[in-house]
Formats: sequence, C-alpha cells, structure tokens
Amino acid sequence: MSYKTVIIGATSGIGREVARILWKEGATVGVAGRRTDRLRAFCEECGQRASYATIDVTASDAGDKLVELAETVGGADMILLCSGIGSQNPELKPEIESDTVNTNVAGFTRMIDSAFNYFKGKGGGHIVAVTSIAGTKGLGIAAAYSATKRYQNTYIQCLAQLSAMQGYGIRFTDIRPGFVDTDLLKSGNFPLKMPVDYAARKIVKAIKRRRRVAVIDWKYKIVTALWRMIPRYLWERLTIRNK
Repeated sequence: MSYKTVIIGATSGIGREVARILWKEGATVGVAGRRTDRLRAFCEECGQRASYATIDVTASDAGDKLVELAETVGGADMILLCSGIGSQNPELKPEIESDTVNTNVAGFTRMIDSAFNYFKGKGGGHIVAVTSIAGTKGLGIAAAYSATKRYQNTYIQCLAQLSAMQGYGIRFTDIRPGFVDTDLLKSGNFPLKMPVDYAARKIVKAIKRRRRVAVIDWKYKIVTALWRMIPRYLWERLTIRNK
C-alpha cells in the first residue's frame, strides 16, 4: 500500500492499531491525538514514513493542524477520523453529556469539514470515520454517546451527497464497530467484545474495499439488523445494563 494517510485519534486503541497495520503495509502515515508522548513513541518505533502532530479536536485550530499534517505526509490520499469519547451515564451527569457532545459532535464536525475542504481543493480523496453501531438505536445508559453517533452517521451521509452533487470526487467510508476492547470500554460487562487487532484488521479490509458503510463484524451485522426490527415502543421498554 503506497498511499499517504492521516489518522486522527491514533494515540491508542483502534486508531493506533490501524495506523500500525497501514504503516506495515507500506503507507506513509501521519498520526494525531492529544497525547504527544504516545504519538512520538509510535513514530520512533516506525522510523521512516511516519509523522505526528498533537491535535485536540475540540480546539479551534484543530482543522488547520489537520491540513498541516496532511501536507507533512506529502499530501494525504485518505484521512481517518477515529477520535471520540463516550461512557455510560444513566445519571445524566451534565459534564459527561456535554463533554461527549463537544468531542463527538463539535470536534467531529470541525475535523470532517476540514478533511472535506482539503480533498475538495485536491480534486478528490477518501474520508473514513469510525462511528459506532450505537447510532442504530438509542441506548438509555449512554444517551449522549448514542445520539452523537447517529449524528455522525447522518453527517457523513450528507457530505457524501454533497460531494456527489458537486462532483468533488470525495469518497466516504462509515466504519461502525461493535464493542471493542479499548480504554473506552474498560468499565462494564460488554457482550461480544472484540480484540483491538481483530477489529483493526476488519477496518483496514473495509477501507481497501472502499465500502460506504461497514459494520464490524458479522456478529454485529446480525445484532443491528435485529435492533432495526424492534418497534420503538418495545425498544423503549427494554432493560439494557452493562455493569
């Protein structure tokens, strides 16, 4: 794989593992996130074809830094957005809900818009965003997280339509994983939890195939299909706990 890619949210978990796989396959990789020490360690481990930038998606200058990193790798062909937060919050603690919205909506919008405009100027490119199956149905124990993931799914769809309407040549892949064994899910007993390396390999496969929407993996394709069949009045009466 000879193309150049930027991965936002590569300090740990899915983003870091996808970056590692792509680098091993020959891609030039720019990694970004808030924890500079982890980004630096990744690049020192890789040596050539790896660059990093410290980016907080909630900061006003995050979009400019994304473009700078895309140019640092020699002009990105693909930008992967993998940053996000989420937690169970049945008590609806305001700080948790607002932080989730700030990162997963405001931060996400800032970064994907910057990626869109970057590729618009280049005449095309590939935008990949890791969202979640949580956008399929609202989960009462994680209201803000579920709602922000539905927002991401819809926003990607809108930008895909906008690109097609205007002939910008920008492709989109919406990656929707099920539960993955990352820091995000350290608390709680989540069923069918996938190892990070397994999920990352499936994600890379979907990217290579330029899938428009990819649910990771087959078990969660069945789960989400069943979720969609449950009427709203029944769904709202389900008891879902992961503690």
